[in-house]
Amino acid sequence: MTATATLSSKFQISIPKAVREQQHWEAGQEFVFIPKGKGVLVMPVPELEQLAGIAKGAKKDGYRDREDRY
Repeated sequence: MTATATLSSKFQISIPKAVREQQHWEAGQEFVFIPKGKGVLVMPVPELEQLAGIAKGAKKDGYRDREDRY
């Protein structure tokens, strides 16, 4: 799917309807902007319920914490 949008004079972009429908994005949803080279990755911020179990099976040893940093 190829969709384009134009940046307005108020620095706003409307997400094309086809993209919103495919991704199931809704009004009021929060997004994060992640710089990637010359572009930006736009992703919805997940709800807390969506994160449950995401680290299942992760090792509990060998991780770094704040005390490891200088």
